[in-house]
Amino acid sequence: MLSPKAVLKSVPRTQVDGLLMLSCFGLLILGFLMVVSASLHLGVKMANDISHYPFKQLLHILLGLLFAAGILQVPMSTWQRYGQPLFIAGLVLLLVVLVPGVGIRVNGSIRWISLLGMRIQVSEVVKLIAVVYMAGYITRHGNHVRRSAIGLVKPLMLFSVACLLLLMEPDFGSAVVILIIAMGMMFLGGARLSQFIVLLGILTALAVVLVYVSPYRLARVLSFRDPWADARNTGFQLTQALISFGRGEFFGVGLGNGIQKLFYLPEAHTDFLFSVLGEELGLLGVIGVIGLFTTLIYRAFIIGAEAEKREQQFSALVAYGLGIWFGFQSFVNMGVNMGMLPTKGLTLPLMSYGGGSMIVMCGAMALLFRIQYELNAGTTRPVPGVKL
Repeated sequence: MLSPKAVLKSVPRTQVDGLLMLSCFGLLILGFLMVVSASLHLGVKMANDISHYPFKQLLHILLGLLFAAGILQVPMSTWQRYGQPLFIAGLVLLLVVLVPGVGIRVNGSIRWISLLGMRIQVSEVVKLIAVVYMAGYITRHGNHVRRSAIGLVKPLMLFSVACLLLLMEPDFGSAVVILIIAMGMMFLGGARLSQFIVLLGILTALAVVLVYVSPYRLARVLSFRDPWADARNTGFQLTQALISFGRGEFFGVGLGNGIQKLFYLPEAHTDFLFSVLGEELGLLGVIGVIGLFTTLIYRAFIIGAEAEKREQQFSALVAYGLGIWFGFQSFVNMGVNMGMLPTKGLTLPLMSYGGGSMIVMCGAMALLFRIQYELNAGTTRPVPGVKL
């Protein structure tokens, strides 16, 4: 008969990662408050309802948490098994959004489809699928990736198809994010540094060509170098964002008291929410948000390292991929807002207004919690893989 002490030791440890939970809910709550502040006037203008955007964002968060609860019930073995069909489904979605009458055009780009009355940005779904698929590919073909350049090129050929479809929307930012996710995961999966550098150089050259041959992308890069040279036209968005940070100083002007959001700063509740935060909460608020994202990314890599230590490579790579995704996208959004990078339409994860983006990113965080749950519970069952 087992002693009480032995019984207690046999019970799986399923405690929640406190720091990860704090960072996730901290970003959600702070993001919601900033969306409320940045969108009250816009709701009056667009829908004659001051609560229009806050109510919809609250609904987005609740749906995101509901989706996350569902993701938590799915074992990582299931994700590994269905990674390839999911990637094919993602490519189909990228094709569907380009079909006339199906995709929704906003500001000249066709990136959304309507589902149950909600706009879903297809690229956000594909980012999550890309993480799952790439983790499965490296798990199955790890030796090939580490020893041969073909092992690197083969999955990137599939990703290049997805990126080509994204460029047709056009959505250059999401294409870059997906490639960064894939390459970062391959590097952490053991790809040779020399091959990685060559491949990165080729992709960088292609990106430069894409910018050069596209007049609106080139205009963004040129205006980024000196936004004040054409502050009323190409540099308008960036100059207004910089004014926001300048007005915020150290402590900010106070939540709800910002003026740049009042039809001066375009997309204040979405892509440039960080600028509104800088104005109203100041340098302290900016440091706080950076700290929350740093904590989230740090915990993602710690969870990945622990999974790798226990020889759960698929789970480790998923955790690394999610950390790369959130880290790179938040860095680009903040960099654009602060004038460190050319203007690019990428949302701030877990904070910016948007239904599809919020739901998918809540689901991505649930994957991290699922990995941690399985690590604590000692789930190490092997998964039958499909060789492709």
